[in-house]
Parts: sequence; C-alpha cells; structure tokens
Amino acid sequence: MKRRDVIQRGSVVLLLGAHQIAFGATIVAVRVWPAAEYTRVTIESDAKLASRQAPTTTPAGLAVDIEGIELNPALKELVGQLKADDPFIAAVRIGQHSPGTVRLFIELKQPALPQVFNLPPVAAYQHRLVFDFYPVKQVDPLDALIAELKDKPPRPSVDVTPPRPNANSNDPLGELIAERSERAVRPSTTVAELPRPLKSAPPRSVGKTDRLIVIALDPGHGGEDPGAVGPSGTREKDIVLQVAQRLRERINATTVNGNPMRAFMTRDSDFFVPLHVRVQKARRVQADLFMSIHADAFIEPTARGASVFALSQGGASSAAARWLADKENRSDLIGGIDIKTQDVHVSRALLDMSTTAQIKDSLKLGSALLGEIGGVGRLHKGLVEQAGFAVLKAPDIPSVLVETAFISNPDEEQKLRRDDYQDALADALMRGIERYFAKNPPLARNRAV
Repeated sequence: MKRRDVIQRGSVVLLLGAHQIAFGATIVAVRVWPAAEYTRVTIESDAKLASRQAPTTTPAGLAVDIEGIELNPALKELVGQLKADDPFIAAVRIGQHSPGTVRLFIELKQPALPQVFNLPPVAAYQHRLVFDFYPVKQVDPLDALIAELKDKPPRPSVDVTPPRPNANSNDPLGELIAERSERAVRPSTTVAELPRPLKSAPPRSVGKTDRLIVIALDPGHGGEDPGAVGPSGTREKDIVLQVAQRLRERINATTVNGNPMRAFMTRDSDFFVPLHVRVQKARRVQADLFMSIHADAFIEPTARGASVFALSQGGASSAAARWLADKENRSDLIGGIDIKTQDVHVSRALLDMSTTAQIKDSLKLGSALLGEIGGVGRLHKGLVEQAGFAVLKAPDIPSVLVETAFISNPDEEQKLRRDDYQDALADALMRGIERYFAKNPPLARNRAV
C-alpha cells in the first residue's frame, strides 16, 4: 500500500471519528414537570449534550440550540407532554436548525428566570439536560400557608395539659396573618397590593387570640425523583403525597386547647424539592413540627413494617438506619439540583444545624407516632431510630422521618395503595401528633417571620 493511500484512509478514519463525536448523542426520553413553584423540562440522552440558549422578547421565551444531535421521535414527544394548565410554558417548537443542531424554542406564559444545567448519569437516568423556569417573584411559603386557611368547623379534640407560659401570646405568624387579612379589606388597598385571597377565613382573629399551630408535612421525593418503586410499579412519591394530603385534611380540622392547627406541605403536587429547600420552607413558616413521609424499600421483598427516624448528632443507631439515611440523602442527585446556584451558606449551615433540644423533642414525637402506627400495621422497629438525615436538620423544629411501610414488600405495597389503609395511617399519624402536644404544648414563637 502506498504512503499516500495510508494517509488518505487515515483522514477518513479521523473524519468518521469527528462525525461520531458530533452526532453520537441520542435522545432517549423527555419529561415536563409543571408546578406552581417552577416548571422543569428534562431531556435525557446517552451522552452529554452541549447547548446554547438566549432569552427572547417577542414572544417571550427561551431559544435553545442543542448541538450534536438530530431531531428524532423521542425529542418530538416534548410538544405532546405540555399541559394546558402549566403556569409557565405556553408552547414548545422544535426543528432541525442545521446538521447536528436542533433548535428548541420554549414560549413562556409569564416572565420567568430560566436555569439550564447538565446532570451526570445517576440511578436509572442517563445524561440529562435540565431547564428550570422559576417565577420572577418566588413563591412565599407563608403566603401558601395563608391560602390554605379554610372555614371548616374544627373537629373536637381532647384539651391537652395547660399551656406553657406565654403559649398564647407573642405569635408573629398569627399577627402577620391577621395583618394581611386586615389589609385585604382596606378601601385604599390597590389591586396590586392585595395578598393572595383567603379561602373563607375563620371569623375569629387567628393572630390576636389564637396560637396557630403549624405542622410541616414533607412528602418525600417528587418530580424527577420517584423514590422507591414497588413490585407492581407503585411509586413512593405518589403514595406519600396521597398520605400527606389525607393527613393535611385532619390537621386542618383539629384544635389543641382551642388553638387551630394548620398543615403546610413542602410540595402539594408532583415536582422535585431539594432537601435543604424543604428545611428552609418549614423554618420560613415557623413550623412547630416537621414530618417527612416516605415508603421504605429494601433489596429483599420480605422486609416489612413501619419505622420512625430522628436526627443523630453522632453515629446512626443501626447499620440499617445509616444505609437508609445515605439513600435518602442521595435524593438531590437523583432529583437534580444545579450545584452552581445552590445557596452555599445554607448548605454549609445544614451540616451542623442540629441541636440537642431538637433531637430530644424529635425522639418524643417519634415515640408518640410509633405508639399509634403500631395499632394500624406492623412495626419494623419498636423504637425511634436515629441517623444523619439531611431533611431533619432544622435546628429549632422537632423533626421526624416516617417510613410508612416497605413498598418493596408485595403485601405492603398493595396496602399502601388502598384508600382505607391510607385513611387509617393518616388517622394514626394525627393521633400521634395530638399525643405529642398533650405532653409538649407548643411554645410561643419568639422570632420574627
């Protein structure tokens, strides 16, 4: 073979290699997760995607060039996944802009702050290109709590022990609610100043005469993070959201010593919430309790029973507790967060936010819950376990993580799907909360909202 032929053939090989690198990525799935807090679009591929994006004004939206791919049926499915009630995205248009470059235009319904980032392969996912659209004005969890106030007759509850000193005074949250309610009916108030309307607010002054007791409910996982998946395909994120919604109804209909209770949910639909944001939300509404709700899974289908966990400042109480905490703490990797935009100060603080008093109260709450859950189903462990769960690291809120059952157990998976079992579980959790407050009445709030 002549030297010139070798060089020519080598050139062909080099060209083929460049072509394979440029056009080697294949789109395998697209997903859209609309929610009031933000909408997420993910494009999953078998290789990392390079993209360039620029905002547009007429119409308002985001133009994106994705390099190294050809338009395929999987990518076209993005258009069909849009929902009419998506609060952010109005339309999506996709086309082959040039060989090896697909142009994506996302038209917006309202001004939004886009975040675009790549996620490496993790769990069942390959490479993901993520588009998050946040409102220009972030959703205030306190506003969400106020919007949840409903005019429902509280169901009778047994009065608990006399409240601690000042338990019915110095309640900044209640005062803020009363202030916003009064502001809503002032004649001089403009439309732009009106707060989110209350849904049949109670006729009495919640802030001035009552100590509003706030319970933060945290349905685990959500959105890109399905959590554990049962043998029949039941997703943890769906089950725990249903249980939390049932528990919310019971909390909102309950009083303690005449004081109304209200539930605040860290997510009320199917979207992903980073672990530190769940903690931030609970602290923002000055929650009196924090309950993260999950459905456990294990490699062996025979594992069964419910468990309750609290935070540990030291080592985990068992190898199983340590394994579970490590698994739950990986939710951010699976759900996907943009590390570049994460609040570094908050992340650093969460590493060492636990307090002895918080853990002590959390153990009391966990024991009260276990005592009631055991009457509904089997307990995996009869004592509250402890481990370094990131979602339990609010320094000033008693916090527990409840594993309702093993969704990996075929029998318990089917129970978790049943309405009657979810109702019984919600009733047990409600009784556990009441038992806790019977011995530990809520203290007055002593910090500003």
